[in-house]
Amino acid sequence: MRKSSILALCLAVLFPVVCYFIVKGFSEQAVVMPNRYYYDTVITKITDGKTYTDTVWHTLPDVPLVNQLGDTVSLSDIPNKIVVANFFFTRCPTICPRLTSSMKGLQDALKTRSDTRKIDTTFVHFLSYTVDPARDTVAALKRYADRYQVKHDVWWMLTGPKQTIYDYVINEYKLALVDGENVDENFIHSEKFVLVDRDRVIRGYYNGLDSTEMSKLAEDIVLLMLEKDPKKKRNLFRK
Repeated sequence: MRKSSILALCLAVLFPVVCYFIVKGFSEQAVVMPNRYYYDTVITKITDGKTYTDTVWHTLPDVPLVNQLGDTVSLSDIPNKIVVANFFFTRCPTICPRLTSSMKGLQDALKTRSDTRKIDTTFVHFLSYTVDPARDTVAALKRYADRYQVKHDVWWMLTGPKQTIYDYVINEYKLALVDGENVDENFIHSEKFVLVDRDRVIRGYYNGLDSTEMSKLAEDIVLLMLEKDPKKKRNLFRK
């Protein structure tokens, strides 16, 4: 059995177990939530003689791109979803197949709502951005997606204008990549998976080639699902 198949199987088995123990432990003890990354500003205000600070975290902007079905989509089309993103190109002979297999393992572990589980797993959406959009057309992405049995409603493979994608990856996801000048092997792109919360704030980076880090990503996905919205009052204080 290939390593990628073993990883996918481990994730599929591990994720429900992780969900159970996190949900169980969440009510029993304090849980360390994934950190937020990159703030835009810190607001300081004085109320009743006390100084309070409020951090305004950097959020991913809404940039329209095209998925493997030919639909123009953006983050606004998946509101209130936790996002797991990675970066690849279909002709990549090195790390991309392994990264896609890791994402496939998460997709299979996070199947749609199941009566046998205590948790609703329809709260996650996967995004794979091509770094070679000139050749990764909609048709090429569709063939690649079908090869990996991608579920099109929960996992988008995205293409679009090259400069738009590169600016988005570098300036918003904060990951470096280098144009290989149309030579596949010279594309330098990241092996990192990026975890983004419902507010579009980056909450973690994980090595998609490392099974331990992928297990940590699965755990952090559940933690974000359980995270309370600070803008909403608890039921105790509602009318």
